[in-house]
Amino acid sequence: MSKKRTGFVAWYDKVTAWNVEDLFVKRKPPGPPRTIFVNEPLPEDHYDHKHRIKKEYTYEPNQVITSKYTVFTFFPRNLLEQFRRIANVFFLAIAVLQFFPKFSTISPGLVILPLIVVLGITALKDAYEDVKRHQSDRRVNYSEVRVLAGGSYANHNTMKAKSRTFVRGLRRSGHGKTKKPEGDLQNLEGAPPEALDASSGPQILEDDPALEYDDGAPPPADDEAHHGLFHHHHGPGRPHWKRTIWEDLRVGDFVKITDHEAIPADILICATSEDENVAFVETKNLDGETNLKSRNAVAALTHLRTATACADPKNAFRVDCDRPEVLMHKLNAAAIVNGERSPVDLQTTLLRGTVLRNTSWVIGVVMYTGLDTKAVLNAGGTPSKRSKVERQMNPMVFANLLLLGVMVAVCGIVDSVLEHRYYPRNAPWLFDDNRRGDNPSINGLITAVFALITFQNIVPISLYISIEVVRTCQAAFIYFDSEIFDEKLGQATVAKSFTLSDDLGQIEYIFSDKTGTLTQNAMVFRRASVGGKVYIDEPLPEEDPVEPENEKELLKSTPDLAQVSDVLSASSSQKHGSTGDIPHPLEASGVKLSGGVLQRFRNATLSTEISNATATQSADRLRIDSFWTVLALCHTVLAGVDPHTGALEYKAQSPDEAALVQAAADVGFEFRGRDRDVLFLRTPFSPEPQRFRLLNILDFTSSRKRMSVLVRRLPLAGEAGQDTGPVVLLTKGADNVIFERLADGSDELKDITETQLDEFAREGLRTLTLAYRNVAEEEYQSWLERYQEAIAAIEDRETLVEAVSNEIEQGLTLVGATAIEDRLQDGVPETIADLKHAGIKIWVLTGDKLETAIAIGHSTNLIASDANIVIIRGKGDTGRSIYAQMLRATEEYFPETGILNDPMVNTEQLSAEASNGYPLHRVNTGITSIVGSQNGQRPGGYVLVIDGLALEEALSDDRHKHLLLQLAIQCEAVVCCRVSPKQKAFVVKLVKDGLDTMTLAIGDGANDVSMIQAADVGVGISGEEGLQAVNSSDYAIAQFRYLKRLLLVHGHWSYARNGNMITNFFYKNIICIGVLWWYQIYCGWSSAYVFEYTYLLFWNSFWTIAPVIAIGLFDRLIDDRVLMAIPQLYRYGREGKWFGAKLFTVYMVEGVVQSAIVFFIILYGYFSPTARNDGYDVAQYEFATVMAISAAIAANLFNGLNTRVWTGWVFFAVFIGIVLIWVYTAVYSVIAPGWFSTPVYGNDHFLFHSALFWLSIPLTFLLALLPRYLWTAWSFGFDPNDIDILRWNYRLNPQMDLIHDAYLRQSKEELAAQEQAVPPTPYSASRPSMTAARGSQIDMSTGLHSQSRGFDFATEENGVAMRRIQSNLSGVSPAPNPERRNRRSQILRSIRHPLSRRKRPPTEISEE
Repeated sequence: MSKKRTGFVAWYDKVTAWNVEDLFVKRKPPGPPRTIFVNEPLPEDHYDHKHRIKKEYTYEPNQVITSKYTVFTFFPRNLLEQFRRIANVFFLAIAVLQFFPKFSTISPGLVILPLIVVLGITALKDAYEDVKRHQSDRRVNYSEVRVLAGGSYANHNTMKAKSRTFVRGLRRSGHGKTKKPEGDLQNLEGAPPEALDASSGPQILEDDPALEYDDGAPPPADDEAHHGLFHHHHGPGRPHWKRTIWEDLRVGDFVKITDHEAIPADILICATSEDENVAFVETKNLDGETNLKSRNAVAALTHLRTATACADPKNAFRVDCDRPEVLMHKLNAAAIVNGERSPVDLQTTLLRGTVLRNTSWVIGVVMYTGLDTKAVLNAGGTPSKRSKVERQMNPMVFANLLLLGVMVAVCGIVDSVLEHRYYPRNAPWLFDDNRRGDNPSINGLITAVFALITFQNIVPISLYISIEVVRTCQAAFIYFDSEIFDEKLGQATVAKSFTLSDDLGQIEYIFSDKTGTLTQNAMVFRRASVGGKVYIDEPLPEEDPVEPENEKELLKSTPDLAQVSDVLSASSSQKHGSTGDIPHPLEASGVKLSGGVLQRFRNATLSTEISNATATQSADRLRIDSFWTVLALCHTVLAGVDPHTGALEYKAQSPDEAALVQAAADVGFEFRGRDRDVLFLRTPFSPEPQRFRLLNILDFTSSRKRMSVLVRRLPLAGEAGQDTGPVVLLTKGADNVIFERLADGSDELKDITETQLDEFAREGLRTLTLAYRNVAEEEYQSWLERYQEAIAAIEDRETLVEAVSNEIEQGLTLVGATAIEDRLQDGVPETIADLKHAGIKIWVLTGDKLETAIAIGHSTNLIASDANIVIIRGKGDTGRSIYAQMLRATEEYFPETGILNDPMVNTEQLSAEASNGYPLHRVNTGITSIVGSQNGQRPGGYVLVIDGLALEEALSDDRHKHLLLQLAIQCEAVVCCRVSPKQKAFVVKLVKDGLDTMTLAIGDGANDVSMIQAADVGVGISGEEGLQAVNSSDYAIAQFRYLKRLLLVHGHWSYARNGNMITNFFYKNIICIGVLWWYQIYCGWSSAYVFEYTYLLFWNSFWTIAPVIAIGLFDRLIDDRVLMAIPQLYRYGREGKWFGAKLFTVYMVEGVVQSAIVFFIILYGYFSPTARNDGYDVAQYEFATVMAISAAIAANLFNGLNTRVWTGWVFFAVFIGIVLIWVYTAVYSVIAPGWFSTPVYGNDHFLFHSALFWLSIPLTFLLALLPRYLWTAWSFGFDPNDIDILRWNYRLNPQMDLIHDAYLRQSKEELAAQEQAVPPTPYSASRPSMTAARGSQIDMSTGLHSQSRGFDFATEENGVAMRRIQSNLSGVSPAPNPERRNRRSQILRSIRHPLSRRKRPPTEISEE
């Protein structure tokens, strides 16, 4: 943790940390528990004595505002934000002084004009950015949803008034008009996913009728039905569904959501289109997980299936809700129907931000709206970010103000002393200085005020204008950079905040989401190890793999779910109505590529072997048949028929399960669906589809790490026997879990498969191991009795079920393993490797499960192939506490760091753990501990992996946070899995505040908004999850790989440019102020100007402004090709080499020295010998003008000397000021006083004819620049840094091989550290090629060491869909039942359409 500061520094930090938002944004505490009354009036205790609803019973509107300003708050809030700059306060004070006649130098209005310009430009920029936010908010709030209206229905629950936002106040849509979709599509950029989902289109129901009736009767006449879109009132007529905008939605409203629509609020599910009242939702915008989640309706409300039923007063009920809860996985409520309470939790709720999938419609009641919804509670407010350079500038401005205060005090004190000394001597310039307002005592104070005005340019107001202009241009450079323009999407990189460009060059920590940011959310089946023989994916020449640019088109080609029919049996077809020409799944023509699967699996050798084995009962046939049968049947995938193509398509909750079943179909083992509990499989070895009775499913969980199905092989059509076939157990899971359950005699195949799994894992693939077992009838019957008892148990059901399941999952026969690729975004491995070479630490924060996070960490080069993974898990029943786990990891692997000696670290738990018998390396878990004695000592360093449950405790107090941070910074990378959006933000703040370091967060979903806003720089990727992350970000990019150029090139350039510009700006002002200061010695410290005033007035406007602007716009440390090829150069930005107090001090001292050279040499030249031949004395403006010209030339050439690249624009900028001051001097000197007061009239006669003028100017500016020139030449020739060397070499040889021939001046220790941190192996474009074995995994909760072989599998654990299948199977008797085949299919009616546009790999629900 950063050291605590005390004294003045602590006070200053407290002042600068003050947030303007605290004045304008009310941090509302969670509201009280609520009772929602449906179809019944509010009770009397909800009203006060005036019969008005009490405040605690009014709810937040469904209007969500992410913007910062309104019409009323813009002016005061923006001004307060701008006056956080010390300089602006100073400028205002100077301008106010000018309004007093005694202190006025020129027109007060002219003095305050620059400040108004600065404030105005900044305000316009802020207003533009906020108008964009308002437009995005409007697109969300004006999305549409169907709400119950008509009949006698009335919603008595009351809402608070909506806010009058900026855009809403200026533009109001007409009544009864809907916005055309095209109008919204023109402004898609910045739209959150709730309004515009990438896969579902805008939430504008333009093609639907205004009113929807679902009672079967014809709709009424238009004049009775239509009441306008934007009116939420209930007209006469039958109950119906009416389109209403989201922000008019009220607590207690009935809403109807249809397939593909986003959920507008937190809604209680009453009924769904499925008989089982199940709904499927996509939650990736909330938790980053892509597998569909199943939700079910409240059983007591399932009769509310039509508008008429919902509006019937007889169907009155109440919903008791807890107060709004920020925790994403916690919701407590109850529905009270006819006096009986039915529990309501997350399983019966649809949360705002999720999207309905695979369900025709859902009817529900709104429970929480707007600011009370979980999505908004986790989002956080829009922060006011200030760049690090700007924060560093404030102390510099403060130092200049202190220097100004000293100068003011000296002038005031010395002037007062001199007046007191010379007034008694009757000094003529003090005549009559004995009045109340004009005497030696008061004149010292007046002189001090005048000094404040005279030396005000020590804090240049033009600096802030220049910074705004330069940063705006730098944002334009980023926008027009073709290297980070995505041609596929037609999208450029956009700087949504113009003030943070220099922060991009100082990033030390990057926090990245995984799904959608690092991965493309698409699967490819790459390897199959079948009985010890590996088959590699070999696409046919005419069927090339899907290239990245075509992947989205492939995903888009999946038909709309609403257009695909699920016809798995004749009976179910009849039940759902006529299916026309849609074939039965058994008769479908081929298998269509599933959504989320990028390409088919092809292998010529395997095809040949299958063809050869078809005719004979060979060993190959048994080997092949066993493997692919397990793969084709051990799953929960459902099948549907595409009505457009007539092809079969698989529908899975996760793309990786779809990829496995798709691969089996690609080689000929086609899963043809199921009819209730009968599975159909078409194989190359049988002309007729094989039939299997699905007996039991042993579900996959994070602890089991395996899934099994028990099936009974049924006779083929025409064969004798009914349900008399053998029982077979089919299993897939993690390699170590399967291996320890194998039967004796499998060692040889196990060793071969183990080696192959190591190879798959080294390639970054996700692996599964397959096995089967023939189960005797008697054994199955005995086991089934115990299993049914376990699932019916009231207490400790999960433990009993797992124990019974484990009994039958023994003695397995290994058949092989699979390896699928979770396709990465283009260039992700190379980008992460280069960012690590740049010295940036990368943390991955994801909602995915631990195995998925580790697998992606390996494939993206975040986790080196020989790294050691330290795992911190949430405490279980017997596991260590989180603090003890972190202490053990520190003691075992980082004993030399001194962390355990830190007074903030409590080591008492170490001795307590030891006394309780928790040895780190001696936990015996069978053959799971398969790594040798070098566990934890791999050369690739350490990577910390911590799950959300552990993180919750680790972030609970300062003691835990301190140890977590100290442990994390010792590791090469950190992976946080199973984290909520709030936890992501807390982790970012932990590092940002604890280490006082620069952070960047990047993500693409709504669940990433909190961390994007918490980081110093937030980057949003405009992916398929919607644009909520982009809307809340500071920079918007199309792909993760563009982050490299954004940081290494634009960030490095912007930071170096801005730092150089600011220090040169301070310098050029101090040289001017220095000349004025030295003159005070000769003017009695009277605060008089040595220059004619216009020379001072135009100093920052014309004479010296151009070179510093040129530095900010056109200077380049080094060519972008070099920066991209050698990321190690980024360390200069990370270390703050281009801006800081040291550089500021050096430039200030140089300015003072140069001002002394200019002033005293010219003064000596003009006053030592006679400067004229006419006998007259030298006039003040004669020699002062020479000083002004010389100082301006020195300042411009000094700025040019500090510019690394001299382009035509730089030449122009350096010399334009010099030319202007010469021209101005010549012209101004010949203007006669008859036009206006010209105190320098005729000055050209004395200047341009004087030898001293032509001698002193070159002499003074050359002497002034000499120290800087000598230092620059010496450092470049004798002590060059890496950038100097590379810049010189690249100029001499632009074609040099930068990667192999570049030379960096680094110590051997630095090089060795880098080699250890990042292995120098080349990385392929798609996936790294690793040759070393993977490092070990150390689970600190158990002390278990194991080796990762890439296991990963995602599915919903204990979901409603699984429970539905189990309910149809658990009670099934193995005895024959002829009637079973004639029952209508019920099992597939909850998912009627194939998944569309699946973009990411899914994950499990929990890791508990």
